[in-house]
Amino acid sequence: MLRASAHSSVLAIVFAILISLGTWQMQRLHWKEGLLQAIAERRSAPPVTLAEVERISAGGGDIDYRTVNVSGTFDHSKERHFFATYNGRTGYYVFTPLTIADGRALFVNRGFVPFELKDSSTRLAGELPASVAIHGLARPKLAEKPSSLVPDNDLAKNIFYWKDLDTMASSVGLPAEKVVPFFVDADATPNPGGLPIGGVTQFDLPNSHLQYALTWYGLAGALVVVSGVFLMRRKP
Repeated sequence: MLRASAHSSVLAIVFAILISLGTWQMQRLHWKEGLLQAIAERRSAPPVTLAEVERISAGGGDIDYRTVNVSGTFDHSKERHFFATYNGRTGYYVFTPLTIADGRALFVNRGFVPFELKDSSTRLAGELPASVAIHGLARPKLAEKPSSLVPDNDLAKNIFYWKDLDTMASSVGLPAEKVVPFFVDADATPNPGGLPIGGVTQFDLPNSHLQYALTWYGLAGALVVVSGVFLMRRKP
């Protein structure tokens, strides 16, 4: 009798855990759907000024994917390279500081260049010398490396494996107080010579929470069925 009672207690605990995991995934689903909707609204909203994005950021608001217009002059001698793939090709996203009216630098992700064209001397046509107007999306800086599996940035080779804004700036002699504290991804407006290829921002955020929830709920249901069959067979 005690063994049967203990068995039932274990089944009840396992069932509760499975239901809890399913419910947690449903909560994550609602959160992810809200996030995706917010991103879609920001992407389709009229562009704001850089000052407005800074105001939102300073107030603790989410600036990710907010459309923004900014103008200034690129300092191509200080471009940084982020290892990336684009349409199946290996290469780099080119992050170039844009000097804005107040003298600060804003790092702009100008887009993708193939692996063999990392050296800016191979794509001089895309080196815009005059003041430019950039339309793009604000992207927040990362506080730390996103995963221990991500390699460390290789400053000697100017290859970044994660978007460390502070190190990008310091590696080209830009003091932190002279750098806008977020990035901007440029849109797909063509650059002279075709490079870099802009508009590389990724929006494909995984949303498999419903599938996970159904899996946990399904396991809970299977546990009930199997337990019921087991108990039926134990009856004299």
